[in-house]
Amino acid sequence: MERIEPSATHAELYEGYLSLCRMADEGGMYAIWTGEHHCMDFTIAPNPFLSVVDLARRTRNVRLGTATIVAPFWHPIKLAGEAAMTDLLCEGRLELGLARGAYRYEYERLMPGMDGEEAGRRLREVAPTLRRLWAGNYAHEGAFHRFPATTSSPKPVQPGGPPIWIAARDPDSHRFAVEEGFDVQVTPLWQGDEEVERLAQRFREAYGRTAPARKPRIMLLQHAYVASTGEEADEGARLLGRFYCYFAHWFANERPVSQGLLAPLGEAEIAAMPQFAPAVLRRNLPIGTPKEVADRLKRYRDLGFDEYALWIDSSMDPARKRASLGRFIDEVIPRVS
Repeated sequence: MERIEPSATHAELYEGYLSLCRMADEGGMYAIWTGEHHCMDFTIAPNPFLSVVDLARRTRNVRLGTATIVAPFWHPIKLAGEAAMTDLLCEGRLELGLARGAYRYEYERLMPGMDGEEAGRRLREVAPTLRRLWAGNYAHEGAFHRFPATTSSPKPVQPGGPPIWIAARDPDSHRFAVEEGFDVQVTPLWQGDEEVERLAQRFREAYGRTAPARKPRIMLLQHAYVASTGEEADEGARLLGRFYCYFAHWFANERPVSQGLLAPLGEAEIAAMPQFAPAVLRRNLPIGTPKEVADRLKRYRDLGFDEYALWIDSSMDPARKRASLGRFIDEVIPRVS
């Protein structure tokens, strides 16, 4: 659920979200991922476990993932128990993605005084505790959490617990994830093939140094827009550029916010961010006809990515999102499979 202005109600937004999820499930996609965010209508997902449990009753085939739980906001025992309960309720379909968080706006409201460096240390303390709590009788003495021998109740359905993914960008994050046996999710945002290649290389280097018995998976989370014509692709790029302008202002944490909405951006303000111009995003993201998008995804596969996650948050209207997703399912996936 996401919006940059209040024309649609939260109930209408959720129904739009469900319609996309049903398309993904019926269209043969592998997984649906939903995140965690607070106090901001730009991304509305205060507890992704709720969405996962609801989707488990409305879908039949897809895996259901959290991309991502903001680990610093959770106590390890609470996170282990709620993840296990979610895995139970969705009959073993849970994939558990974790991150340190990205928005200072959220840090200030939920963890005043925490910065990104501390958030990363909290993530690296919390994540390894989960499998130990699922196994049981685990006591912890860490920098941020301490508790006597305890266990998760209930236990997950999946043996050893659901797969754990770590959102990684810098080399240390990749190395941490691989050393702990976690899968890796990377998000190059709008920055193009050079950043995609750099993130793939960091994963390869971390795997080469560690050489674990099981090779972790790496997933690329990225916007794409599948159009029927070049003109429609240009419009999709323009709308994604608007989304990223709002993203940049949320990230900067300097613009007024009221009722979960950022003060609207004017056309001149949008034009003042040339890194998000339509021509730049057409070059840097999989935006275009089904063949153009498929060719881009094949290059990502050749770089070693195991999964591609279509980031569909875009502030586009629901019909445009459904049209792009429909083409992705019907015309892109068959070209890549």
